[in-house]
Amino acid sequence: MAVEKTIGSSSLVEVVDRILDKGIVVDAWARVSLVGIELLAIEARVVVASVETYLKYAEAIGLTATAA
Repeated sequence: MAVEKTIGSSSLVEVVDRILDKGIVVDAWARVSLVGIELLAIEARVVVASVETYLKYAEAIGLTATAA
């Protein structure tokens, strides 16, 4: 009996490999206010990528020049 793989499915390893290869950015912003008074503001930017991918894109936009 042959095992068939569905074309549309991918394993967790393939997904993680793709994310580390291409990178992903999650940008979140939240504000909590009560009666017009801001109580809490949260801004977050999360970048998930391999070191090699990060350095490649950081060099392209000039971020590595300040670190050196």
